[in-house]
Amino acid sequence: MIQKLIAKIQKTNAPIVVGLDPMLNYIPEQIKAAAFAEFGETLEGAAEAVWQYNKAIVDEVYDLIPAVKPQIAMYEQFGIPGLQAFKRTVDYCKEKDLVVIGDVKRGDIGSTSAAYATAHLGQVQVGSQLLTPFGEDFATVNPYLGSDGIKPFLEVCKEEKKGIFILVKTSNPSSGEFQDRLIDGKPLYELVGEKVAEWADSCMGDQYSYVGAVVGATYPEMGKTLRKIMPKSFILVPGYGAQGGKGADLVHFFNEDGLGAIVNSSRGIIAAYKQEKYAKFGAEHFAQASRAAVEDMIADISGALENR
Repeated sequence: MIQKLIAKIQKTNAPIVVGLDPMLNYIPEQIKAAAFAEFGETLEGAAEAVWQYNKAIVDEVYDLIPAVKPQIAMYEQFGIPGLQAFKRTVDYCKEKDLVVIGDVKRGDIGSTSAAYATAHLGQVQVGSQLLTPFGEDFATVNPYLGSDGIKPFLEVCKEEKKGIFILVKTSNPSSGEFQDRLIDGKPLYELVGEKVAEWADSCMGDQYSYVGAVVGATYPEMGKTLRKIMPKSFILVPGYGAQGGKGADLVHFFNEDGLGAIVNSSRGIIAAYKQEKYAKFGAEHFAQASRAAVEDMIADISGALENR
């Protein structure tokens, strides 16, 4: 799947991923009204609004981008109907030939981690049938439990030719409380990066590994260091736009071949119509606002890479 991601990035010339992280307050009133009219002000109604919102945005931007990244918590908050909307979104994006990164941040002891890996990347045996539960192409993984939590994912990645992005240096302000602590003279995130590089070597595609890393756009100097530590890993870069990251900050996340990173924007794209810059589209044309935001993001990052 890493080869497909690379091919899609090269075809679109857009090393970006749209985060499908819907909140009800992002969704225009006309979408919610239609969903509530059919299902009531219920979890089912909320899930229907989320699905219709996602579908409209995907229909408008899928030709511009290589990948999407649905954040599962935004669906879990609506219970089982929300998870059904998550699955429906994953399936629809794959119909549109988009690479799907499940932002699930799993990681646990061996048997539990194996079940998570099966749920999101693998297949489960049910009687005589092998069935696909959620079916994403990549998943985000928390390495805090060490190799016990990662190895089951590596095994599924090798079997299914799918991938993972391991949390190394996250974009949130308090990430440094643990991730920046010095251990034997090195910050913890560097030690995690070294381990990611080791895991990456054991699970290679053609140019890049199935094992990638998450490094926030809000820490460009750390990204520069981690790029050197993990030369064969794609870096998923959250924190663009709404969290303050800009294209000029991101050039060091990429390798000299122009590959090696994919930059995420979530509410900056899916709720673009709420920004002053795109207010002319209005809530009625929210998906067109998202398309304009994608085009601007591509131009920003491509321009920065050309001028580095």
